[in-house]
Amino acid sequence: MDGIPATSSDGLLLDALLDAAVDAIVVSDAKGRILRVNAAAARLFRRPEAEMVGADLGLLMDEDMAARHGGFMDHHLTTGERRIIGIGRDLTGRRGDGTTFPLHLSVGRAEAGDETIFVGILHDQTRRREAEAALTRAQRMDAIGQMTGGIAHDFNNLLTIIVGNLELLEMGGPAPRDRELIADALQAAEMGADLTSRLLLFSRKGELRPEALDLGAAIDDAMRMLRRTLSARVRIERVEGDAPWPVRLDPTQLQTAIINLALNAQDAMPDGGRLRFETENVVVDDDYLAQDVDIAPGRYVRLSVMDDGVGMSAEQRARALEPFFTTKPPGKGTGLGLSMVYGYVRQSGGHVAIYSEPGRGTNVALYFPVTGGGAAAEEDAPRRTDAVGRGEVALVVEDDPSVRRLSEGRVAALGFAVIGAGDAQEAWEVLEARDDVALVFSDLVMPGAMTGEDLARRIRDERPGVAVLLTSGFSGGMANLEGVDGHPRLLRKPYRQADLADAIREVLARR
Repeated sequence: MDGIPATSSDGLLLDALLDAAVDAIVVSDAKGRILRVNAAAARLFRRPEAEMVGADLGLLMDEDMAARHGGFMDHHLTTGERRIIGIGRDLTGRRGDGTTFPLHLSVGRAEAGDETIFVGILHDQTRRREAEAALTRAQRMDAIGQMTGGIAHDFNNLLTIIVGNLELLEMGGPAPRDRELIADALQAAEMGADLTSRLLLFSRKGELRPEALDLGAAIDDAMRMLRRTLSARVRIERVEGDAPWPVRLDPTQLQTAIINLALNAQDAMPDGGRLRFETENVVVDDDYLAQDVDIAPGRYVRLSVMDDGVGMSAEQRARALEPFFTTKPPGKGTGLGLSMVYGYVRQSGGHVAIYSEPGRGTNVALYFPVTGGGAAAEEDAPRRTDAVGRGEVALVVEDDPSVRRLSEGRVAALGFAVIGAGDAQEAWEVLEARDDVALVFSDLVMPGAMTGEDLARRIRDERPGVAVLLTSGFSGGMANLEGVDGHPRLLRKPYRQADLADAIREVLARR
């Protein structure tokens, strides 16, 4: 065989060493002619060894590098300059089927008698690049989530002031014309609250009410509704498989997520098409993690929502889950549908994967972690706005002065004698000085050493007769509220007066 001179025993040993190597190894002469390859190189480039030996190295490169490689070799042999030898570089390889892939090449030079030879060790970079891209996407989404969650929290404070003042005006008996204006303003504020709730759900700070759920039955319910609402040109199908493993999800948010995905699919099929729902029980293992690092190993139920519409480009797919990003024409979409789905699934402990090709449709796969089930959520308390207190003292704790003033007015309107505090430490000092406080209504997140949660813990331990109600633009998942007896009630901002009345009524009853 042409190649490196060797005795019979040396040749057998060299063959054994080359074929035992896990990495691809290619040996060439100074003219770029391949002298030897190992079995790993044949597998990497998907070519028979006999086809590679004797061929030019350009056979293994993309066209651009193949055209320039000879010049690089001549430059090195003439000048001795080492641009790659002993250093390594990233290149694009070309397989026998014509496909290309990223690889890392390390090159060494040796002298065999009068002949100069080069030994290249090659690593396929495909899996690494995919993992890096997935990690980058996850980090970007987390950063966007942190930003949108903070914006939504601040905006909720503003909406709390707006809604609260409007309701206080409404309670004051305004003229009919003023009542209409107040009603319109409250409706607009509620629309703003809906927007911030979507942003909070994207940032995984929305409030969920999970319960043991039959995912198959939930999908059937959604399909019945979608058949009445989607265009007749959209054919809705269900792929039957094994019974889904048990999951624990918020059923309302699940239905909303399915509807959002179905509406997106309909928009992607302007001439009609097929919308398919499929559930599958899957086990995520290490092999899967090598492809997508943003999902924990374990058992999942995968809900796939598939369409055969226009699909998305790689650039669109990379940004599809970002809030306010949309491929629809101006005025045709907010760009919050998929981001809301993403936030809901991630907050439920799951994962979202999007598979799409231009002209071939889109498959959005939702991975929900398997659970043993649980009790159904409790029904909401009756919604009443009549007086809750009878002159008892309520302590309102809020670091934002304008929000505190409003909260004091709202609590006072429910029949309490109200005093205020600017932070949790000041509130505790009030409690130490007075023994007539019946209720503490405190913001959850505040500056200083003591948070609203810390205050609730301390009240539990030292003043158990005082009722505690926490409020926040975030959800209870921001804090370990389970560490406090009775799981203190958390009232989400912005809230209506009826919500506040119900929440206060509940914590007083607990006391």
